[in-house]
Amino acid sequence: MFLITGLGNIGKEYESTPHNVGFLFLDILKERLSHISSLQVSEWINEEKLFSSDICKVKKNGELILLLQKPLTFMNRSGIAVRSVLNKFDVDGFVLVHDDLDIPLGKYKIQSEKSPKGHKGVISVEGNLGTSNFLRVRVGIDNRGERKIPGEEYVLQKYSNEELETLRESLEGGIDDLLSIFEF
Repeated sequence: MFLITGLGNIGKEYESTPHNVGFLFLDILKERLSHISSLQVSEWINEEKLFSSDICKVKKNGELILLLQKPLTFMNRSGIAVRSVLNKFDVDGFVLVHDDLDIPLGKYKIQSEKSPKGHKGVISVEGNLGTSNFLRVRVGIDNRGERKIPGEEYVLQKYSNEELETLRESLEGGIDDLLSIFEF
């Protein structure tokens, strides 16, 4: 069984912002998985008390094969939510999906053991797991161009419709590549 965690911020005010690409990735992935006839995909279940997360369970032939997780903690405490799920379930692999200011909007990289470079959510996950040895989908979000906006401010600004379309296309590509790893 695998766990795929997407990092984001809870609340309507953070929807369509660069810092929420992990949540958007999971929403698109959940929708795609629900169209695979051999899979049973649950709705998002609020497991705040147990896992500080919204959880989606994916089963094949009645067997749990995949968990999707949206931590409901502050970004810099995301690792606590991830650790709680990993303590409960026997997970064979873990994938973390997050925004990355070092990659341009419209691009992504799937890698393991890369430096978090100041991303507080990734730092929290690595700290709580005691390792950086897991797969990461690093989604490019930088579209500042010549604008001198500090990263901490930029990640919380709303994307334009055009930027969201570019982002969605890259998320679809990342999902395609990630799904090619799994055998559904």
